[in-house]
Amino acid sequence: MAFTEKYLRVPGVTHVAGRRVKRYHVTTVDAEIEDAVQRAAYAFLPSLIPEPDGTPPAAFTVLHRGVDAVYLNAYSWVWDNVLECHTAAAGSPFLGCDDTDVTHFKQLAKPWIGCVWELPPLEHERAAWVRHLLDPDEPDLDAYLADLPKEGMIGR
Repeated sequence: MAFTEKYLRVPGVTHVAGRRVKRYHVTTVDAEIEDAVQRAAYAFLPSLIPEPDGTPPAAFTVLHRGVDAVYLNAYSWVWDNVLECHTAAAGSPFLGCDDTDVTHFKQLAKPWIGCVWELPPLEHERAAWVRHLLDPDEPDLDAYLADLPKEGMIGR
């Protein structure tokens, strides 16, 4: 299997289920994910977000548009320094989706946290959480939410 880089977009922060959520989009080309897919993914997202537990209420998502399927990974900060991960997919019967419609998301039971193109945001988010919430004398959630990587090619 030949490896190719993919494109990372950073569309900003939204509010979901009592949390402020940083969003990442991964695509095979420098093009945004279709509006219908985004609407379906973000409508499904609240089912992947746990209740806040006293940790600053933040999360981040990776929405990955593959050739034939879409993957939605939701990472929520809990217990002050732990990421809770819940994932969903659409269009992949192999993963348990009901059909091949890329707007019909279904939560996955697999314990996977992401593929090689979905992991670069995790590296950035871990460092940003330490930099803005754990290291300072006063945690700064707004600074964490504003700390976003550059858009562009990812994977290597």
